[in-house]
Amino acid sequence: MEKGKGVVTRRWAIDFTDNSSSSSVSRSGGFDDPLGYSRSSQEQDDSTLSRQKKDAEANWKSQKAWEVAQAPMKNLFMMGFMMWMAGTTVHLFSIGITFSALWQPISALQGVGKVFEPYKDSKVDTLMPKLVFIALNLAGLALGVWKLNTLGLLPTHASDWVSSLSPAQEVEYSGGGIPLHY
Repeated sequence: MEKGKGVVTRRWAIDFTDNSSSSSVSRSGGFDDPLGYSRSSQEQDDSTLSRQKKDAEANWKSQKAWEVAQAPMKNLFMMGFMMWMAGTTVHLFSIGITFSALWQPISALQGVGKVFEPYKDSKVDTLMPKLVFIALNLAGLALGVWKLNTLGLLPTHASDWVSSLSPAQEVEYSGGGIPLHY
């Protein structure tokens, strides 16, 4: 310090008001980057990380869309088992199971757009999962129609529509068991 001048100068002080080109202050107002560091590489790393994050999110959405698309397969096996357990006689339980097997695929097919809405993305193609979802639900619908036919509830003969015609004759009859002779 110098006495008498009224100005205190410090040995390690930095003058931030100096805008000359020889100072260590860069044009953007901050300090120059240290050796071995550049801001452009940091920005590239940030963009790479965000791109990787978006790709990971797109992969996750694609996987979830395929899981949703394959979910009716589990329902097919369960409904098939329940229809088998219900038997071929017409009663309340078999009719309830059959109409449940018809209603679930119909309601699922009506809501295909809503089911795959959370997985829509510019990078995720949901066409194939939707087609698989639709195909599996159509298979479930066919299973329900087959069960209606085995119960005899589908009008498949002309006599089902016109009362003056005689019912269709059974071509084959099968009876079980071995005859016992005493």
